[in-house]
Amino acid sequence: MVIVGGVAGGASVATRLRRMDERAEIIVLERGPYISFANCGLPYYIGGIILNRDSLLIQTPAALRATFNVDARVHSEVIEIDRGAKQVTVQDLDTGHTYKESYEKLVLSPGAAPFVPPVPGHDLPGVFVLRTIPNMDAIKAFVDERGPSKAVVVGGGFIGLELAENLHRRGTQITLVEMMSQVMAPLDYEMAALVHQHLRAKGVRLALGDGLRAISSTPDGRLTVTLQSGRCADAELVALSIGVRPENRVAQAAGLELGVRGTLATNEYLQTSDPDIYAIGDAAQVKHLVTGQPANVPLAGPASKQGRMVADHIVGKPVSYRGAQGTSIVKVFDLSAASTGLNERQLRQADIPCQSAIIHIANHAGYYPGASPMAFKLLFDPQGGGLLGAQIVGKEGVDKRIDVVATAMRAGMTVFDLEELELAYAPPYGSARDPVNVIGFVASNMLRGDSKMLCWDSVSELDPARDFVLDVRNPSELLAGAIEGQVNIPLRQLRRRLDELPRNKRIVVYCQVGQRAYYAYRILVQSGFDAINLSGGFGTYSCATGQQSNFDIFEESDGE
Repeated sequence: MVIVGGVAGGASVATRLRRMDERAEIIVLERGPYISFANCGLPYYIGGIILNRDSLLIQTPAALRATFNVDARVHSEVIEIDRGAKQVTVQDLDTGHTYKESYEKLVLSPGAAPFVPPVPGHDLPGVFVLRTIPNMDAIKAFVDERGPSKAVVVGGGFIGLELAENLHRRGTQITLVEMMSQVMAPLDYEMAALVHQHLRAKGVRLALGDGLRAISSTPDGRLTVTLQSGRCADAELVALSIGVRPENRVAQAAGLELGVRGTLATNEYLQTSDPDIYAIGDAAQVKHLVTGQPANVPLAGPASKQGRMVADHIVGKPVSYRGAQGTSIVKVFDLSAASTGLNERQLRQADIPCQSAIIHIANHAGYYPGASPMAFKLLFDPQGGGLLGAQIVGKEGVDKRIDVVATAMRAGMTVFDLEELELAYAPPYGSARDPVNVIGFVASNMLRGDSKMLCWDSVSELDPARDFVLDVRNPSELLAGAIEGQVNIPLRQLRRRLDELPRNKRIVVYCQVGQRAYYAYRILVQSGFDAINLSGGFGTYSCATGQQSNFDIFEESDGE
């Protein structure tokens, strides 16, 4: 058994194979200097949160040999696959020597390489990518030696956000550039807006909807980053975190079929177009759990489990890969942003009908000290209530809730099942009605016809001739802003002031987060009015429609 690539996927295959077959000859060929390392921890070593560099090294060749009798070779690059002869050509990167290695089964886990745009200055000193331990070492050495006061991070995905936070922790002023109109592509816009708000509060300079044009150096060794808009940002360090591309060159040259985004096409057993060759991890095409369609889900968790499954299939166990759902979470300063399944944009692109519910809710009982809010969005099938995706942004308790929904999705549950989940409760940890229950209530109410919801991005389409906007917050809350043209009738006054509302218009009712508006909605519909509730309330609307970038008005500060 020859495995190309280590890290999460390849190492998982090797160790599981050994546990299942003590007599197999297992060879792992890794191009880099480390056979298995915690690439998700790299930004945190740069930031000084992880202090021991060796703790990032999960397995060494010596440890794999001693514990699992696996022949793991670093600095060994596979440069050719001969499918007919069932051999790979390997180059020893230390000596330049090449040799051939035969295989019965070949597992490709080559990962993906950072995309470096061919812009002027991408190779200047002080410009980095972060994907490997050597990348990490180079960035940390630069920060340790130079103590850069300013850095530009290009790309607002997982690594970009984590690196921005950790460079900020080292005292560096951050400019974050993202070509899309939002950071965190797995999130829908209104949920990402909460992350934008937090980044601005932390003193990060945001340039959204703008790309990289060029990087140039100044006589004193500093860098100038020019954006597509023509705006410029000064820096001493530039980190390119624009995305990754599957390492497919050798596999493509061997005639293996490619799939979405240049990945290696696989079947339900993760076999490529050659049944003796498997593909896993970032370079593999897999089935998406929600759509059932081919997808690329470059995450460590799925890669590790794919490796285990492939090892079982190789030794003859009756297993198959059901698909990936893309469950992920990222720490952004004091916030956590998590998602599972598909977002609303992706569902529309896939022509999958969906409805959404948004709640703003505390992570645990409000009377217990330290409760903090989280925004929770659920996407579901408008017919049977099947779960299609979820997104949560908040300070505490985000991981617990996204994992509950991810598990419910994997089990084929519906929004009606979420209502009934019996989850652990004590005041420091949750509420008698957990946020997962509450969003189940909201979604189920929609499907049962007990509630109608209007999305934040439909407010601009309201017609005063047909729609009457009713704000049921207390008057003091209007000081923080209100929807234009609204009429304020606090909830507790609504029953006795119903005669002030027009019966020939739809009543669009809202409060700060949606709960009081739901109470008002129930009063209105039972009093004969045509009403609809603004999903997520003014909190979602104001954040999503407010200022996102602050590039042109940024004032240097530490953000604290």
